[in-house]
Amino acid sequence: MRRVQLEHVIRAASGITGARELVIIGSQAILGHFPNPPASLCVSMEADVFTFRDQADADLIDGCIGEGSPFHQTFGYYAHGVSEDTAILPEGWKQRLVPLQNENTGTGIGLCLEVHDLTVAKLMAGREKDFDFIAELLRHHLAKPEIIQQRLELTSVDEARRTLCRERLKRLSAF
Repeated sequence: MRRVQLEHVIRAASGITGARELVIIGSQAILGHFPNPPASLCVSMEADVFTFRDQADADLIDGCIGEGSPFHQTFGYYAHGVSEDTAILPEGWKQRLVPLQNENTGTGIGLCLEVHDLTVAKLMAGREKDFDFIAELLRHHLAKPEIIQQRLELTSVDEARRTLCRERLKRLSAF
């Protein structure tokens, strides 16, 4: 997904839900922080989106512009309606959201996870595709291991999980 496509998703999701603010928490949140990231970070054609307004908005988003919808079939990308608790995030993440608002987002504002918060969420999720994404962020110097480590310490998880994420980060930083 490119930034112009995320802007379209923001505009459409805002129009469907009536919510002005939409939070982007998946890998495409990178587009709020970096308008033109390396292509290797833009392979997903799905934007994970939720609103603070109403959890039912996730169903509206999925039904209208989600996977397999006419929107998806027409444009080749789509939104996945999620909830605020979909990702495990460090304390203070809401204060670090990166706003994406311009003429292409209409009246909607995309609030994109800050890159280090996004990286913590990916470490916590622990899927192979998440590790590939983190490795690319680090390889292109778009995220700093020391800041990721600081954010890990601000994340409310048990020590075993935090240790596992530290080890994952160490392994991914070695490349």
